[in-house]
Order: sequence, then C-alpha cells, then structure tokens
Amino acid sequence: MTLSRALRAGFLAVCAVDLGALLAGSDPVHSVAKPLLMPVLAAFVVARGGPRLLCAALLLGWGGDVLLLFDQDAAFLAGMGCFAAGHVCYLALFRRHGSPRAHGTLLAVLYAVALVGTVAALWPGLPADMRGPVAGYSVLLTAMAYGASRLGTVAGLGGALFLLSDSLIAMGVADWPALPRPDFWIMLTYVAAQYLLVQGVLGERAEPRAAYREERAETRRTLH
Repeated sequence: MTLSRALRAGFLAVCAVDLGALLAGSDPVHSVAKPLLMPVLAAFVVARGGPRLLCAALLLGWGGDVLLLFDQDAAFLAGMGCFAAGHVCYLALFRRHGSPRAHGTLLAVLYAVALVGTVAALWPGLPADMRGPVAGYSVLLTAMAYGASRLGTVAGLGGALFLLSDSLIAMGVADWPALPRPDFWIMLTYVAAQYLLVQGVLGERAEPRAAYREERAETRRTLH
C-alpha cells in the first residue's frame, strides 16, 4: 500500500470513528477524533503532491474544527474566521486551476438566491452580535461553493455540501428546529465536503499531466 492510500484509509477510518462517536453521544472520543481529521487529509494531499493552497485551506479548517469544540462565542467567531480564511485559499486555488463551466451564470443566480434567502430567514433568530459576522461569512462561503464548480462536478458537490453543513450550524445558532443528532449531520456533510474538494482539486491537476503524458507517448510512436 502506498503512503497516499494509507493516509486516505486513515482519514476514512478517523471519519468513521468521529461519526460513530457523535451517534453514540461520546463527547470524549469526538474531542479526540475531530482534531485529527484535517491534518490527516492534509498529509494525504502532501503525499499526492497537491498544491500548498489546498493544504493551507485544510489546516485552517483544522483550526476552525478545534475552536468550535469550545462552547464559547469568542471561540465560535474565531473558528468562523479560520474557515473564512480557508475559503479565501480555496477561492484563490479555484481561480488558478479551474475554468469557467457551462451554465455558470445560472448556477451563480441560484447560489445568490440561496444566499439572500437563507440569510434573510435566519436573520431574526441570530443574536445581534452574530448577525454581521454570519452574513459576511455566508457571502464568502457561497462564493467558495460557486467557485468550486470551476473544477468540475466532484469539487462542485464538495462546495455545495460545505454550504449545507455550515447552514445547519447557522440554523442551530438561530435556534431553528434541528434534525435528530444535528452534530452528526453537520460533521457528515463537512467531512464529505472537504474530501470531495480535495479529490476535485487533485483530479483537475492530474488531467493536464495525463494529457501531457499521452501527447509525449503519441509523439514517440510517431517518431518510431
């Protein structure tokens, strides 16, 4: 087994442990497993030769994960700041490696409508000191989700799941009715989002290299 495959298996195993802990209501296990998720996924990216911006986004997500373990408003805002910085890294990465996709304008309109509708619906229930930060973060998150579509379906789905995961968190902050085991659904969509974003970025980078190798092989066949 290669190092990258071992790290991917390790990430999936930690995901299973963390999600199982949330279903079982085991806070101590969750507190240990959750901070391991993004470092292991970042190590996988390094083993695959992925871009530094992707590693930075994941490690900023790790900072957010750790801070959100503390049930304090200051920690929540600091964690949101970490995730916001991670989204900036993702946006820079998508501009560098992505390309415009068909129906991009329609998708942008749909995301804009979702952004306005969600913030407007949540606004009355949000604490006054959270409204501005949550609204600003929501704009950045939605831009990241839309930008992920530049890398194709896999990354686009990852961006959409990230938006869903953070929307579930915001609904909790606004005291909306929640699904049973809300933390489980938040983490499930979050880890799936980060993994799909990683796969989307690595897959997009692999395509030009594969095309280049195929072109070189064709050139050799022609010369011989």
